[in-house]
Amino acid sequence: MKESIISLQDARIEQHNKTVLSDLNLDIPLGSFVYLIGRTGSGKSSLLKTLYGDLKLQQGEGSIAGFDLAKLKERKIPDLRRKLGVVFQDFQLLPDRTIERNLDFVLRATGWKDKQERTKKIDEVLDLVGLKDRIKHFPNALSGGEQQRIAIARALLNDPDIILADEPTGNLDPITSLEVMELLRNINQKGTTILMATHDYNLISKYPNTTYKCEEGKLSEIKKTTP
Repeated sequence: MKESIISLQDARIEQHNKTVLSDLNLDIPLGSFVYLIGRTGSGKSSLLKTLYGDLKLQQGEGSIAGFDLAKLKERKIPDLRRKLGVVFQDFQLLPDRTIERNLDFVLRATGWKDKQERTKKIDEVLDLVGLKDRIKHFPNALSGGEQQRIAIARALLNDPDIILADEPTGNLDPITSLEVMELLRNINQKGTTILMATHDYNLISKYPNTTYKCEEGKLSEIKKTTP
């Protein structure tokens, strides 16, 4: 049986002093690709925010990448985030910086001191997502799909154990969505765990994986796949 990289037991998640999810149980083995589905407002983003330390776990037990979410101190959140990669629907690239400077900003913020090492790492992740030739471009010169690839490259900078992807194809056309999905699958096949919130049922049916659903304040497993 594979080691769990995410585990929640009898957990409760709140946002704005309102319970979003309760009696939450989740176990994600290392190396898995797992979908999180549910309507807007059902708690998908709140669950991901709890996992990357943006929301405090209100009740129960929880761990991710070796960090105890119930006891997580604010000063430890940057350490947790170095173990995670987060990909958002709206890319969240800095518009006034080139792609190179966007990525360099993240590396410097997470403790990379050596400029040569930073340059090497930036080249490595851009090569992985197939956009090395865009290194001097600004985000607005890139298509939506290219911007999301850069966002995935950014998520890979610290060699994370897990990527949390919040609607990563939500702003993309169907063909570009498939390209981004293939990239995420390749990353997963190299060993990185991926938890992906999505509304895109076409992707789920094309690339079936274990699926959890947020509905009426609860989380339930609706499809189990084995690696």
